[in-house]
Amino acid sequence: MQIHSAIYISLAAIAMAGCATKANNNADATAKTLPVTELKAKDTTMHRSYVTGIEAQQNVEIRARVNGFLDAIHVDEGDEVKKGQILFSISDEEFKAEVAKARAILSSVIAEAKGAALEVDRVKLLVEKKVVAASELEVAKARLAAAEAKTDEARSSLHAAENRLQYTTIRAPFNGVIDRIPLKKGSLITEGALFTTISDVANVYAYFNVSETEYLSYKNAIDNHKHEYENVRLVLADGTDYDFPGKIETIEGEFEENTGSIAFRAKFPNPKKLLKHGASGKVMLTSEVEDAVLVPGKAVFEMQDKNYVFVVGKDNKVKMKNFVPLSRMAQCYIVQDGLAPGEKVVSEGVQSIRDGMLIQPRMVPIDSLLRM
Repeated sequence: MQIHSAIYISLAAIAMAGCATKANNNADATAKTLPVTELKAKDTTMHRSYVTGIEAQQNVEIRARVNGFLDAIHVDEGDEVKKGQILFSISDEEFKAEVAKARAILSSVIAEAKGAALEVDRVKLLVEKKVVAASELEVAKARLAAAEAKTDEARSSLHAAENRLQYTTIRAPFNGVIDRIPLKKGSLITEGALFTTISDVANVYAYFNVSETEYLSYKNAIDNHKHEYENVRLVLADGTDYDFPGKIETIEGEFEENTGSIAFRAKFPNPKKLLKHGASGKVMLTSEVEDAVLVPGKAVFEMQDKNYVFVVGKDNKVKMKNFVPLSRMAQCYIVQDGLAPGEKVVSEGVQSIRDGMLIQPRMVPIDSLLRM
């Protein structure tokens, strides 16, 4: 009986082991196969792009300073002009007449002032001879002072009239390019009317906003005499690279309350006049990061404004894990905190799994994911 009992016990154990093996095989068979990659630390070049607006180094509205009719337009839209070049002419007959009248008045009051000066000399001589009272001299001097004041007033009026005449010829304030001209020859011009806009695009400014973290990274690099931010690139609206690098010149004095960002200004040379005022593009900043931990972009998902990945354990079960990104690049994230080299993460298909799920890992080199 003891022999039979031992046999039965052995058979039962074998049967149970077989069932357990079968159950494990069934569980493995139902586990989803997903690509998994192992995180590594490596030196990398970080590229950051920022949407930017292009502005001319100088962009000035040309407006009328006097009333009149537009006599002539000497330039066309899009023309390159030089400083001092005549752009527009306003009819000037009445302004010439004002100048002539002001000159005549000035001549008259100058003559009066000369007569008043001679009268002072004559009365002074009579006072010295005691022919007239001293009060007569004071009266003569008062008349001379009044005549001199009129002279100053007339001279000022002439200067104003000459300026108004000069304003009938509108000249370029600097070298630049003419924008749209809304007025036509013969149009009635009122003071303040817009003739056109002139832009100096020999150099252009690119304004872009960066976060406080990126601002601190930039300041740290500059303070440590790193040259990684010395030159910046510009990507044009069609996706092509601009031929000439630019340099960051200035930073605004305060952060925007709503966005927490601060504006940088980069200056780009524009010898070919390709860039125009009001154009758009992207500014690219490049910096070197040592021992950066990179996470493929498809491995990351967001939940309540936080970034997560599924980390694969030794038992092939996945676990959600939060991490803090330093920066986001085209194909990946650079980790600031929360993930370490050697950890394995699901690199794709994270939407189809849940925390604690068992998977069948299919190992994929991380370098192949970053080249995609």
